[in-house]
Amino acid sequence: MSAPAPLKKNDQDLPATGPEATGASMRARAGDEILVRGTTAGVIARDGEIVGLHHPDGSPPYDVRRADSGRVTLYFAGPDAYIRHPVAGGDHARAR
Repeated sequence: MSAPAPLKKNDQDLPATGPEATGASMRARAGDEILVRGTTAGVIARDGEIVGLHHPDGSPPYDVRRADSGRVTLYFAGPDAYIRHPVAGGDHARAR
């Protein structure tokens, strides 16, 4: 089993991130929404807005403002997390 090829440092566009893209393959931008799945299918356990990045390629960890408390925390995304990128009009579209 081999690891995915790393992104080149000069890549300008971040890849789309969906439920299957987690952990090291996850890429985000400030303003994206991060969702953490619950233990039951279809249930969102936690969500928040990514307000800060620690790596220029958009990989974890992230500074996340939690929707329920407004508190900003450092978050290391695990396999139960995924990103939704905002679309025009301020709404979020489910990542593919």
